[in-house]
Amino acid sequence: MSKFYEKVAYRDVEEDIKSQKSVDKWIFRLLLIIIGFVPLVVMAKVIEVQSPVVSNVDLLQSGDQGDLFTYYKSLIVIIITILAGLMLLVKILFMNGEIRKTKLNYALGVFAIAIVVSTIFSPNISIALHGLYNRSDGAISWLCYLALFFIAMNIEYPKKAIQYIVYATIPFVLINFIIITFNFYGKDLLQKDWVQKLITLFLPEGASLSEGSTLLGTLNHGNYMSGMFAIITVMFLSKSLIDRKIFDKVFSFIMAIISVYIVFMSLSTSGFLTMIAMMIFLLWIAFKNEKKVIAFIQIIAFCVISLAGIHVLAGENSKVWDETFGFFISSNPYKEETTTLNKSLFDFDNRAYASDNSFELPEIAGTGVGAGSGRVYIWTYIMELVKDRPILGYGLDTLMYNFPHYNKDARANLETETVIVDKPHNMYIGVLYGTGIIGFIAFLVIVVFAVSMSLKLIFKGQSSVIVLAIAVLAFLFQAIFNDTLPGIAAPLMIVMGMMMTNKKEYSIVN
Repeated sequence: MSKFYEKVAYRDVEEDIKSQKSVDKWIFRLLLIIIGFVPLVVMAKVIEVQSPVVSNVDLLQSGDQGDLFTYYKSLIVIIITILAGLMLLVKILFMNGEIRKTKLNYALGVFAIAIVVSTIFSPNISIALHGLYNRSDGAISWLCYLALFFIAMNIEYPKKAIQYIVYATIPFVLINFIIITFNFYGKDLLQKDWVQKLITLFLPEGASLSEGSTLLGTLNHGNYMSGMFAIITVMFLSKSLIDRKIFDKVFSFIMAIISVYIVFMSLSTSGFLTMIAMMIFLLWIAFKNEKKVIAFIQIIAFCVISLAGIHVLAGENSKVWDETFGFFISSNPYKEETTTLNKSLFDFDNRAYASDNSFELPEIAGTGVGAGSGRVYIWTYIMELVKDRPILGYGLDTLMYNFPHYNKDARANLETETVIVDKPHNMYIGVLYGTGIIGFIAFLVIVVFAVSMSLKLIFKGQSSVIVLAIAVLAFLFQAIFNDTLPGIAAPLMIVMGMMMTNKKEYSIVN
């Protein structure tokens, strides 16, 4: 009789393992949809905004507002997070699944609680919950990011998981390369009727795209395009370095070149700086490679082709140089020098006269761009805001309604005092502003865990997981200059969660 029970128990365990693997496989497929498909979604949506302030400024007013890039991305992320979360729950409750024991779980829990509390006590609770209408980066999205991180950390993966992840981004790269190339050469695809019809498919009758709208890519802005494709560039290049098959090596290298050209055409410095910072890790990966010579030749070839690309693209638009090497070199060899005549002596219309010779008009700050394209100016004022609510924060993605606009020094840092600052341009400062000190510390713990694991994997130089590791480092670096969005943070938090999986149980192999 006891032998019978032993056989039944053995069959149950075996059945549970099979069921767990099946569930993990389906969860992984859902995660691949977020990585490969979500960043591509561009669909117009009219959103009714209830502004927490009374203003005559369009951006701050209540009423119907339009969004192209984030509403449907965030909606898909929410749906997939719920589905994947339920599947993981079923696996744990009914299939004898286990949650990996790690101190990181405590940091994730504290950060999630901090997000919820900061939202409840936010001065702008509805905005903090959903995020700005054209960003969708509020508490709901951030809780999804954390849930996806946690889910990715608690499933097993097939042996070719790294290939599936990297290759899932191929449509994203190729489609954005086409879009941004057309835009760069003055042939914006958004002006095509078929593109407008596709994007406005779900718009209510009578609604249309506003005049002057352009399509740079499937992400909101050049800053996001630059940062995201820098991540993809180093991911493909690192994969090319460690690939053993010639076809895979060449293909990954070509995709890295295409991705880096997107970075250049994005006209934003963040991606270029990210690649410069990641180059030291790429060189280390090449050094640890069994075929060092070939690996170093690949890196040299990548640099040469990249320089050639900058030369060609800067010849078309000199700003390409400004947003790459122009960060380090003030002079631009691609910009024609123009001599301007000082009109102040002859412009009588702008002169002021007074009967009293001692009368002086107040000085008005000249226009200009501050350090970090105005970022330092923004960060300085955000830190002043943090001092007023250091524990609870203001709620995520509510900066536009709390930032002190129209400062007298805005002209000298943001070119004009009429600029409405709607985002912090820094993921870390954004978390500090949104969730307060406790949430910020919990988030930093997560970052420290991720950086530590990434460096450990890269310096050991073992297995193809280093492709994920360098992508995570690139994401965390570019986040110094950029914010998060559903189409960027959700895929990268999944990648980070996969990388954080206990190495002994990690089934991804080279």
